[in-house]
Amino acid sequence: MTGHRLPGPLRLVRHLVLLLGTTVMLAPFVLMVATSFKPKDEIFATRFHLLPQRLGVVENYHEALTQVPLLHFLLNGVIVTAAIFALQVVVNVPAAYALAKLRFRGRTTLFGAVLVCLLIPYQATALPIYILFYWFGLLNTYAALVLPFTISVFGIFLMRQFFLGVPDDLIDAARIDGMSEYGIVWSVMAPAAIPALVAFGIFSVVAHWNDYFWPLIAVGDHSLYTPPLGIAFLKLNGEGTAYGPLMAAATIVIAPLVLAFLLAQRRFVEGITFTGLKG
Repeated sequence: MTGHRLPGPLRLVRHLVLLLGTTVMLAPFVLMVATSFKPKDEIFATRFHLLPQRLGVVENYHEALTQVPLLHFLLNGVIVTAAIFALQVVVNVPAAYALAKLRFRGRTTLFGAVLVCLLIPYQATALPIYILFYWFGLLNTYAALVLPFTISVFGIFLMRQFFLGVPDDLIDAARIDGMSEYGIVWSVMAPAAIPALVAFGIFSVVAHWNDYFWPLIAVGDHSLYTPPLGIAFLKLNGEGTAYGPLMAAATIVIAPLVLAFLLAQRRFVEGITFTGLKG
């Protein structure tokens, strides 16, 4: 019950369940890193050893970085994800503020449309967007990787939930001081929404850093490949069974996401917590 500690046996069961879930979630990543440390003969050995008996780190990571321009693919990933997130903030914050704090006819209907759009997978709109970009000559450009994700209905929803918790008195005081609505958005609401922006940023960066579907059909030039396409290119460019270099490349690609989450985890938890307070 709320406000009471669970009995000892129930706490033990809860921790065991959490430990089991953590193990299941982390096992593939542990195996990936361990495989990236192993030489080829140990990867295909009949007896399984989680820890390598002989290190093949230098060979695997050297091949991952030299067989294909993996660092260039990582740079493409940084450019694309940073551009997407920046444009999403520019669009989502004012939209969420309008849905949360402004009073206008059709606001409820418009928010309902946002919720409906949450149910539509972006793969369903990929073909129309592809044809549109073909007409405008935007395929095989950075714009093709960025523009389809400028508007995030999830981001609008998340930010709106956070803005509902901001006191109206704060906004009224800013209006009395002569601030415009855009001034309130960027000088009052956005700084207050840093935890929610960090939480949304984690979701956005992870989703688009790992996106394989849209970059696969939007670009064909190797110089525009993003990290997931780079790993696939490494597999196709090699013998197909070079699991050591493949796991090394996957580890390199995932490492920035893990580091970013570790640095922002406190803000991430705050953002998720605060956005769930208001309905």
